[in-house]
Amino acid sequence: MGTLKPIAIELSLPSTNPFKPSKQVITPPVDATTCWQWQLAKAHVCSNDSGAHELIQHWLRTHACMEPFIIAARRHLSAMHPILKLLHPHMRYTMDINARARELLVSAGGIIESLFSTKECSMEITSFAYKNWRFDMESLPADLIRRGVAELDPTEPHGIKLLIEDYPYANDGLLIWSAIERLVKDYVNYYYPDSNSIRSDPELNTWYYESINVGHADLRHESWWPNLSTPKDLVSILTTLIWISSAKHAALNFGQYHYGGYVPVRPSYMRRLIPNEDDPEYQKFISDPEGYFLSSLPSLREMAFLMSILENLSTHSEDEEYLGDRKELSTWRGSPEIIEAFYRFSMEMKAIEKEVEKRNSDTKLRNRFGAGVSPYQLLVPSSEPGVSCRGVPNSISI
Repeated sequence: MGTLKPIAIELSLPSTNPFKPSKQVITPPVDATTCWQWQLAKAHVCSNDSGAHELIQHWLRTHACMEPFIIAARRHLSAMHPILKLLHPHMRYTMDINARARELLVSAGGIIESLFSTKECSMEITSFAYKNWRFDMESLPADLIRRGVAELDPTEPHGIKLLIEDYPYANDGLLIWSAIERLVKDYVNYYYPDSNSIRSDPELNTWYYESINVGHADLRHESWWPNLSTPKDLVSILTTLIWISSAKHAALNFGQYHYGGYVPVRPSYMRRLIPNEDDPEYQKFISDPEGYFLSSLPSLREMAFLMSILENLSTHSEDEEYLGDRKELSTWRGSPEIIEAFYRFSMEMKAIEKEVEKRNSDTKLRNRFGAGVSPYQLLVPSSEPGVSCRGVPNSISI
């Protein structure tokens, strides 16, 4: 039916007793007892996933990995350089919010270490994940293929075929990815018509060299870094950077309160394990499964604090600038072709918004329509201020 159905949950712990299994497999419920065990197992999965989401997908793969490119751009691209002018809206407030995150969220004893299952291992987990991070896998098509949900197919509009056809993030994301790619291609081909124009730009090459060799020094010798030799190379690099700082971050960030604000559905950590029949707590679980479940969650004070954090992270500011908005088009007064390209891009964002609304009303798309199914709006480009669970800002600004 084109939907995902869980058939088992395996939970494991470090082995401390050679006579006791360290792994536990929970299958979908068949009676009242297994129904509560299944609920607990799902809560543990969400607890583990919440830490991975914040530390790897969100913090590492958007906030942290964009920093070297922003710092190098400020150091080596002059104010009038065409690539800085293109990237400028996509770097807005990122360094400031990252500094605040290091001070409050990912600091030692900070919010992540206090409220999430990763605890004092949080930065170690992020550091370990960074060893497997690859810039060439951060484009949307490459990421979908890497995760096994798509395969190359030149006959498809975006060059890939989704293995789960009704996959809202991929379907909506590919519309935005392709629009960004078209804009960047028009822009790059205007300023860099051939490979010689790329090679003869010292600012551009120094920016890219430092982004890799200083900003990502741990990985500077990896062979997977894209070359910067042709206009096509530059289009690919810039499209990926704009995608990460806009749509990818938006999809990861602005639904956090919507999906995790009700803590029993997505707890940030669990205080009690799922008891086996030979555990001392098993009878407590049998006699009061609801009480056992609630006592497994973080405390009421912690849950209230977590809800407030997720609300803040999911909030659009009054002065947010969204994908398709360009406040400084007058700087291209002598380049009507560039202004026209930006206008086309803006019109594409409006068309994508209408297409997403249409998809969310399609009764055949079971992953975004139906009783109890939330419409997928995280990649709707525009939003009102506040918590809306939609909107794609130009930059990583929260």
